[in-house]
Amino acid sequence: MTSPSTYFSASYAEARDKFRAAAQAAGACLSQYVNPTKGPNGETLTTDVARLGPEDADRLLITVSATHGAEGFCGAGVQTGSFASGLAGELPSGTAFVAIHAINPYGFAWVRRVTEENVDLNRNFVDHAKPLPRNDGYEELHDAICPREWNAASDAASRARFDDYVAREGAASFQKALSGGQYRHADGIFYGGTAPTWARRTLLGIIAEEAGPARAVALIDYHTGLGPWGEGEKIVTHRPGSAALARAEQWYGNVTNPALGTSLSADLHGDNLNGLEAVLAGKGIAFTGMALEYGTLPLREVLDAVRADNWLHHHGALESAQGRALKALMRRAFYGDRDDWKSMIFEQAVAAQRAALTGLLG
Repeated sequence: MTSPSTYFSASYAEARDKFRAAAQAAGACLSQYVNPTKGPNGETLTTDVARLGPEDADRLLITVSATHGAEGFCGAGVQTGSFASGLAGELPSGTAFVAIHAINPYGFAWVRRVTEENVDLNRNFVDHAKPLPRNDGYEELHDAICPREWNAASDAASRARFDDYVAREGAASFQKALSGGQYRHADGIFYGGTAPTWARRTLLGIIAEEAGPARAVALIDYHTGLGPWGEGEKIVTHRPGSAALARAEQWYGNVTNPALGTSLSADLHGDNLNGLEAVLAGKGIAFTGMALEYGTLPLREVLDAVRADNWLHHHGALESAQGRALKALMRRAFYGDRDDWKSMIFEQAVAAQRAALTGLLG
């Protein structure tokens, strides 16, 4: 029996090669979308799409990796394993499977959460023609979240500001301030941007192309960085009381919802699940979306890794000893590079994928 650890990769380039080889061997149709930037070694960056099943499928299961680029180590491993293990071929009649590999290839290749525009793709799905959301907590803390220097003194000063904010507003409000999304500081973290990114436009184009005549679409978006080691939280963002939320609860069981305060995630502005639901609902397609979020390090260490990576790319030197150490921290924050973690990840992903296929049958 093949160990799940063999499905995972040490780099974007290796992950892309493994994914394409596994998908091709499974008989999937492959396509690619070339990103306008290059990888750290000058390599071409692409989002790759693999499809199994009939072109006129009424039901469609979509999986997405690397919405947050550095989290692509996880999602890409699951997608490769899905094809290599035969899981992707477990399709009921009238159902198709589409795997979107590395929707944010820049972030995956450079081990960053953000896109080439320094935008958090999972905060980018807002209507940029309307007034953008405000995040007053982030405004108050921006200079502490993103200091000009990264050293012991700046860390102590930032920590004092954070502790004061938590004492006044509470830990949940602090997490919302940092991670809920902000639209004013292009050099900051969790920045939602002022226009649709290449990755957003590409994702919408892929889904429009692949959904075709589908009447029901399920989507699983793989994430890491929240929760206990290797445990997957099934996060949905469907409106409370909606038919879509009821479907997700029936399919997956113990789902969580940030809007109901039951998730480890803050309630976000501009997340992709809500954005895609609005688009597909306009086409009369029943959409059931879930983010499968796997735990790695404690939340404080994860947030510090994001802050450090932002500082590094704006003010630091990537090839310095400090730069290499911060990149290693970023990788650990979003990729549990151990066999036990990979086995846990894949086992839970298999269960979720099978539950989605069963649910699509209605």
